[in-house]
Amino acid sequence: MPLIWEREPYRPKRQALSVERIVDASVAIADAEGLDALSMRRVAAELSTGTTSLYRYVDSRDDLLDLMADAVQDDHAPLTGDWRADLEAYAHHERELWLRHTWLAPLLATRPSLGPNWLRGLEHALTAAAPLTSDIAEAGSVVGLIRDYVRGAVMRELAEKETRRRTGQTEDEWRADVAPYMRKIVESGAYPQVTRLTRSADLSPAEQFSHGLRRILTGIAASQRTAK
Repeated sequence: MPLIWEREPYRPKRQALSVERIVDASVAIADAEGLDALSMRRVAAELSTGTTSLYRYVDSRDDLLDLMADAVQDDHAPLTGDWRADLEAYAHHERELWLRHTWLAPLLATRPSLGPNWLRGLEHALTAAAPLTSDIAEAGSVVGLIRDYVRGAVMRELAEKETRRRTGQTEDEWRADVAPYMRKIVESGAYPQVTRLTRSADLSPAEQFSHGLRRILTGIAASQRTAK
């Protein structure tokens, strides 16, 4: 069977539904309630139609997920020719996108979308890396490393939000609860490096992300200088 991207969309003479309407409704459900709430029956109910009608446009839930993942991809800032600045902007763009659509990072962790919007994003990232190296495999490795870092950082942020939802306790409240224990750890003198870390300045998730990203880009630059 051809991929969803290779099939001609179903276009009835009197079009009450469309692939776009189905995808938009599905994205709205996933954004509000997560992928567990998404089913063909639920989407049909949102669109006030029968489930069978959806299958004239989308063959399966997996195809629908591919269409959703591609639909939410948006345009990147124009490239400047400075590989470091461009890849940094790319990483921040991806983080914001995946935090806006919290179901996206886990979905793309297992397989790429391969839709036209996703491919344009990949083309953008590879072009951003081009001034760094003429080796396309190396450029792909750099882009993959950055995407993996973004995904890991986003998954950590999402895990914290889920813990907060499940426990009803914010991170500040959790820190207040464990503070007496951590004071004992510090006063014991047994963990000097941990003590130094606990006394260092707290960074917000966005600041942590930026700090780690700069470290990665610095490492990439150093690696390229060594290779030359």
